[in-house]
Amino acid sequence: MGKFRDHFPDHDLSSISPEEVLSFLTSLNGTCKQLTKHTRYAYLKALFNFIRNNLDTQLQNPCDTPMLKKLFRPGKLAQWQIPEKETIDEIIFRTTKRRNRLMLELMARGGMRVGEVLKLAAMDVDDQKLTIKNPKSGKSAEVVFIPKKLAERLKDYLKARGAAGDQRIFPITYTAARVMVKKAGAMVGVHLRPHDLRRHAATYASRSGVPVEIVSKVILRHANLSTTQRYLGKVSDVEAVRWIENLYG
Repeated sequence: MGKFRDHFPDHDLSSISPEEVLSFLTSLNGTCKQLTKHTRYAYLKALFNFIRNNLDTQLQNPCDTPMLKKLFRPGKLAQWQIPEKETIDEIIFRTTKRRNRLMLELMARGGMRVGEVLKLAAMDVDDQKLTIKNPKSGKSAEVVFIPKKLAERLKDYLKARGAAGDQRIFPITYTAARVMVKKAGAMVGVHLRPHDLRRHAATYASRSGVPVEIVSKVILRHANLSTTQRYLGKVSDVEAVRWIENLYG
């Protein structure tokens, strides 16, 4: 909204045309994904609807045209392949470098984003509770909870490295972290990306009976449940049969 205001500093909102809206969104979006483009269009459309419904009933919403609706429709949501627990366990077991194994576990067991793992400092660790400063949500901080055994291994690693204060625990680049994850997946013949580990954490928790509210608010730290639903893996035929057998077999 701030960029919209700056783009049309002296405009009367009722004078803004669909062509001007298209020009603004095109310059703003660049190479963004279609879902991002749709979200920005939807925000702008909601702004004009709010003004029309509450301030000026004669206002024509410039976003409400067939052309813009078609250009900024959300598109089909991607279905990700979520690694099974056995695959993740094998990847972690076969990762012998201590640092790399801890990073993989924090993503796969704690649901952390790779950027959050890389920013983690020694002072952010408090037993099973990790503090994420300046998270993606825009909050000042968020909390991640990790299993006791992982917390103990992380504590031992910090002690061995002599890490303290605001010193980063894993001082490597984002690119290096992605390469590490890719190589870890290649050991068991799967194409693995950092976010696959986060999605696994959510899906495994959900399949294990954890309430979706806990998966969303505690593990993934999402603002709404609809975002969480996109992270949960598609139920395969094999898994469906296994659940039915557990229930009725």
